[in-house]
Amino acid sequence: MLLFVIFIFPLMSIAQTTGKIAGNVSDAETEEPLAGAQVIIEGKWVDGVEVEMEVKMGATADLDGDFFIINIPPESYTISIQMMGYETMKLMDVRVSVNRTYAITAELNPSILEGEVITVTAPAVEMKKDQTSSIRNISSEDIEILPVENISQVVSMQPGVVVGHFRGGRLSEVSYLLDGLQIDESFGQTGHTVNVNTEVVEEIEVITGTFNAEYGKAMSGIVNVITKEGGQTFAGYGYFNTGNYLTSHNDIFLGLDNSDFTRRKDYRVGLSGPLFSNRLSFVINGRYEDNKGYLNGIRRFNVDDYSNFSDQYSTNWYSEHNGDNNYVPMSWGKHTTLFGKLTFKPLDLIKMSLMFTWNDDESQGYDHYYKYNPDGIATYYGKSKMAAFQFNHMLTSSAFYEFKASYIDNYTGNYMYENPYDERYVHDLYSRGDGPGFVTGGQQKYYVKRTIKDINLKLDLDWQISKTHSIKTGCLYTQHDVDNMSASIRNIYYGTEFEAQYEYDPEAKKRKYLYYESTVLPDSSVYSDIYKVTPYEFSYYIQDKMEFDEMVINLGLRYDYFNPNAPYPSQLRNPANQLSFPDTPEKMSKYPEAPYVSQFSPRLGLSYQLGKTALLRFAYGHFFQMPPLYALYQNHSFLISPSDYSTRMGNPLVKPQKTVQYEVGLWQQVMAGLSYEIAVFYKDIYDLLSAKVITTYNQIRYGLYSNKDYGNVRGLEFKCDFVSGSLRASLNYTLQYTRGNADNPNFTFDRAGRSQDPVNKMIPMSWDQRHTLNISAGYNKEDFGTTMTLFYNSGTPYTWSPLPESPLSRVNLYPYNSSKPAQIRVDLNAYYYLFNHGRVKMKLMLLVYNLFDRLNENSVYSSTGRAYSTIIREQDINGHRSNFNDYYDVIKNPSMYAAPRMVRIGLGVEF
Repeated sequence: MLLFVIFIFPLMSIAQTTGKIAGNVSDAETEEPLAGAQVIIEGKWVDGVEVEMEVKMGATADLDGDFFIINIPPESYTISIQMMGYETMKLMDVRVSVNRTYAITAELNPSILEGEVITVTAPAVEMKKDQTSSIRNISSEDIEILPVENISQVVSMQPGVVVGHFRGGRLSEVSYLLDGLQIDESFGQTGHTVNVNTEVVEEIEVITGTFNAEYGKAMSGIVNVITKEGGQTFAGYGYFNTGNYLTSHNDIFLGLDNSDFTRRKDYRVGLSGPLFSNRLSFVINGRYEDNKGYLNGIRRFNVDDYSNFSDQYSTNWYSEHNGDNNYVPMSWGKHTTLFGKLTFKPLDLIKMSLMFTWNDDESQGYDHYYKYNPDGIATYYGKSKMAAFQFNHMLTSSAFYEFKASYIDNYTGNYMYENPYDERYVHDLYSRGDGPGFVTGGQQKYYVKRTIKDINLKLDLDWQISKTHSIKTGCLYTQHDVDNMSASIRNIYYGTEFEAQYEYDPEAKKRKYLYYESTVLPDSSVYSDIYKVTPYEFSYYIQDKMEFDEMVINLGLRYDYFNPNAPYPSQLRNPANQLSFPDTPEKMSKYPEAPYVSQFSPRLGLSYQLGKTALLRFAYGHFFQMPPLYALYQNHSFLISPSDYSTRMGNPLVKPQKTVQYEVGLWQQVMAGLSYEIAVFYKDIYDLLSAKVITTYNQIRYGLYSNKDYGNVRGLEFKCDFVSGSLRASLNYTLQYTRGNADNPNFTFDRAGRSQDPVNKMIPMSWDQRHTLNISAGYNKEDFGTTMTLFYNSGTPYTWSPLPESPLSRVNLYPYNSSKPAQIRVDLNAYYYLFNHGRVKMKLMLLVYNLFDRLNENSVYSSTGRAYSTIIREQDINGHRSNFNDYYDVIKNPSMYAAPRMVRIGLGVEF
């Protein structure tokens, strides 16, 4: 397969990191084409300042006055259009975006004065003319003024993105790219493996609907992050931010001190510029963030404390509580990010770049059950390294190719201690929670270590065959190397007569278990899932972008191939041959290799210009995506637990999931600086991942991942933008209806395990939020500025459940039958330059999340639909047994609320 890819690489390709300028030059009086007119990109705009281009790009108009310039990096430029005997036209601050065409219609007036120049602003319709689907290009200038600090926050503000879901799809249906290279987290499809800071981002391309054939491995959306290149002059910065949660809700968020502004610390540095000559440039960036979070626990118990409140009489209770009773952060995170990029232009027609990223993350999530034993919570560890090489070669003025190669090493860990045999692990019998509703000792004993190494090889070709037709074609080969270890920390004395033996130390007043030694059982046990697999995949696409005077058509076809490179059991009722049938061999499993899967995906999009200020568009496409890798390889030994509904097994025969999507959109400029965009969409989602129930020959039921689920989504997106000098405002709104038979792959299997009836109708999904709105308004000058954003979310569904005493409890109520309360939040970003001496500036920064300190409910109780409040019965009070808390402490879970007001202040130096 690899030889096949290498063989065809020289034949094809596209660019997912550059844009194009095209148009026509004519005489303003006679409307005759001006053949030979010169169109030149003279400079680019950096932080509002025009910088002259070291190597100018340009084109000459043909006999019909037409011209085009391809392979332009996404930035803002100054375009000069000149012709002997005519005045020169200059277009200022022209924004070129990824995979987009900036159309220019230049009408030059005759002039007898040599060198006469007029400066104009191109009509906004020229920037949108080739948009055939819902694409949002967010520039570095846009990101800088928003109250955001990472790429995920920017993406979440776009219309069509609702609580992280793109147009109603599951979270796993989005693909992430960095400079056109895939950086998806492929094991669980939970996001991306690589993070870069906003300071190195030139542009973010977000596609929430249909997308062209060049994009794959996604059914709902694409996020393509384009990074900056070093400039011709040295520039740098250093920022320090510190913050705290300033809230009036200290009765809910225990342990927060309004005077402690070290709760969140953030350090960012960066440097860019030329090396040796202007043909070699660099960008480096680093960030370290220490966030203690807003949720604290109380260290009443140590992990080796033993308590027993099981007896109904308090005189028989026993409790060891040797903790220091200090507040302990339980939702903390430490994150380090490094980025480096070298760009080399040995010749005017060749550009090469080498990029490296490094991420190191360490964090914990709040677990209310461990509120009084916070040291018993496992820690998440994430480490990723990416190295990428890109080679861009302009073959002619109308064609170029781009070769890209990347290597990603992504490590994920979730454990108490990296060494599973660490002596600090304690006996399982310390972990008890009966009575007080909280665990009074012990540790979380799950253990995950996973490394995924991905090699990506990509080649793209962009060929402007004529004024009308632009052909893009390309291929991608990806090799995955997965090394997974998922296990439970076990006691080697488990199940023996020694397991529960202990001695009591009267001086320390502690129970000490005598026989404990941690271990991890081999893959031949149901308690461990340890394996290595090497699946690989290949894709090829071809598309034609047809640009006419009033219409643009995108037509494409994509082919995807995936090989799981793994065996599968031939007899699902006896997958590991745990049952022996010597006389009936058909009841015994064999293990053939799973076949590859492949599919073709047609894509169509068109845009039609309605007059000079409006565009109508339509898009249709088929989108395929393989399920996450865990669904193919989980329970790699095929062993079935002896108890019902305890096992879920991966399936290398699982098929790609499929979405068929339709979209109609309208963009219109109402007046200068004011425009709106509206899109209506519908999509069917077939063959969604699901765990179906399989019954073994000895009547044990387990789950096998397959393609059974279905969903559909319909909705409307609305976007409005206003710009007038330093004043900017935007509105993003999504109306959405999301239905399906299951909102996650384990939904149906889990209901069967709880003896619940299957869902036999379309129900709302857990993210089916009807209204999602954000409004931003800001006034930003060179020396100062502020932007405020209002977020409104109408509330996602939850499952209302009546009390057992209610007659309604005998009614089979469907899941997600009611809605949570609405959420409202206001964020603020402000800056002020304290001084400006030459090229050195000092910047004061303010960032506030949840400005009005509103309590927004993330989760609710099923009986009331509210956080922190549930119906308490007398038996609940009577059943609570504790000498340190009451039953109300159990239900008052602070993580049911979103974060309170966070205020961050910072100081920065720029040069």
